[in-house]
Parts: sequence; structure tokens; C-alpha cells
Amino acid sequence: MPPKAKITKQMILNTVLEITQESGFETVNARSIANRLQCSTRPIFTCYENMEELKKDFLNFAFEYYSQYVDHYCKTAAVDAPLYLPISYIAFAREQTYLFKLIFMSDMDLNMETTNDFYNEIGNEEKAKAFSNMIGVTFEKGKQIFLDLFLYAHGIAVLTATGKISLDNRTIEGMLSNFLSAFV
Repeated sequence: MPPKAKITKQMILNTVLEITQESGFETVNARSIANRLQCSTRPIFTCYENMEELKKDFLNFAFEYYSQYVDHYCKTAAVDAPLYLPISYIAFAREQTYLFKLIFMSDMDLNMETTNDFYNEIGNEEKAKAFSNMIGVTFEKGKQIFLDLFLYAHGIAVLTATGKISLDNRTIEGMLSNFLSAFV
């Protein structure tokens, strides 16, 4: 029976997460991972064929980390329910800047030639249905408002992540509430 691997994919992904949180994904390479794990690069390439495969796996891992962040935020923040997603998105941009840039700026897998393409992304239509119910509008109207709210929040989040704007939570909530009120 071969010996059990001491370096696992989970350990590698957690290490990539740490490095990315500290200095950005562009500083992640086999050597930086190996140094952090105090091993050679060989175990990394035992788990992954190449760095591109690791990056693909890490993007899924990072998005799951973001999803857990949103779930936790929604359970602990005192925010109106329709605003949980956009406010947590902006908070993630502020608190996890490097991860936000990786997931939602440089490697965002969103091809929007038309606004309806937003709903080709997994989960967006279900989120829009729940949002429509929360604000008490038809699904079609809710989809329009949900997309507009996402685009507005994305702009604020990008400005936050790039250090172009610094707003406190109360200001952000007020802006998003005003935006939502204008459409509802």
C-alpha cells in the first residue's frame, strides 16, 4: 500500500487562499505554495497536472468561500432582506479585496452581450425569483430590478476594491435603499 499523501488538494487550496488574501493571486505560483507548505513543488504537481488546473480548481474554491461569506453575512448583519446580496457583495470587495478582484473582476465568468445573458449564470434566476417575492413585484419586473441593482452594486464594489471610493456600511445601505425605492 503506497504511503498516504502528506500534501493534499485541500491543503494546497487553503494555502492558495491565504496567499491570495495577503498579496493577490498573481503572487501564487508553485514555488510560493511550496514555500508556504514547507515542501518541494513535487506534491503540488502530484495533485495537479499544471498551474492552470490548480487555478480552475481554486476559482471554484474561492467562489465557495465567497458564498459562505454571503451566507454568514446574511445571518449576522442587520440589513433589509432585499439588500443582503448587494451589501454583502460590496462588503466582500472591501474586506477580501484580492479575492474579489480575482473572482469578480479579472476572472469573472460572465459573458453579457445582452442583459438577459446575466440570467444564464447559475443561480441568478433563482436569486431574482426570491428577490421578486421579497419586494412584492412580478418576476419579470423583479428580474429587471435585480439586474439593475447588481450592476449598481458591482460598480460600487469595483470602486471599493480598487480604492477609488471608501464608504461606510450606513452610506452604502442608504444608497442601495434609495436605488431600490426608485424602482419599486
